[in-house]
Amino acid sequence: MMLLLGGTAEARALARSLEGLRFTSSLAGRVARPRMPVGETRIGGFGGVDGLRAYLRDEAVTAVVDATHPFAAGISRNAALACAAEDVPLLRLERPGWSTRPDADGWHWVASHEEAAATTATLGHRPFLSIGRQGLAPFVEPLRDVPALVRVVDEPEVALPTAWTLLRSRGPYDLASERALLAEHDVDVVVTKDSGGDHTVAKLDVAAERGAAVVVVRRPAPPEGVETVSDVDDAAAWARARS
Repeated sequence: MMLLLGGTAEARALARSLEGLRFTSSLAGRVARPRMPVGETRIGGFGGVDGLRAYLRDEAVTAVVDATHPFAAGISRNAALACAAEDVPLLRLERPGWSTRPDADGWHWVASHEEAAATTATLGHRPFLSIGRQGLAPFVEPLRDVPALVRVVDEPEVALPTAWTLLRSRGPYDLASERALLAEHDVDVVVTKDSGGDHTVAKLDVAAERGAAVVVVRRPAPPEGVETVSDVDDAAAWARARS
């Protein structure tokens, strides 16, 4: 049995490619209404490295594909440690980031949400925070009196300043809708993570059109020694070879 650590569009595409094989997709459960992949699914954590090691043994897992979000550093680290300890093959499927875009050299690249908040406070007057609900806390004090636009899928975990506008929405987003949104709120700073992919990239295209500043949180470093691919077909071929 294969274990697919998912929750991303790439994980759902891989699950479709693996129909007919025995595998279980695992979702962290941090989104209230996740898009579900095909096939058998489990939701929730494993209980750290030891819990994941026990799961690999108990379920006789023969291979693991880590197709979690580029910023899900915890589960990726745990998967690397657990698979190494149990001698289970591990592949990382990770979408390419946005650093190769022609306009990326002009962005404000930062190492953390805290640094992103401090940088954003020095840029423009109407920021658009598109960083996920779990990353909002560091922005509250630096931007408390700033009319920020905040877009999240689920309700934020922190109380937001009264000056902020909350928009609950789920992508993908197209160019026309992002253009209308940023114009409506007169956005002059776009704040995001280097999530990569096509589902939310339109905001960066619109930022370039508007001449808005862009603040981007860099991806965490991946676990060392884990084979990584960016193409779903390559991941499917790797998984089928180990089924």
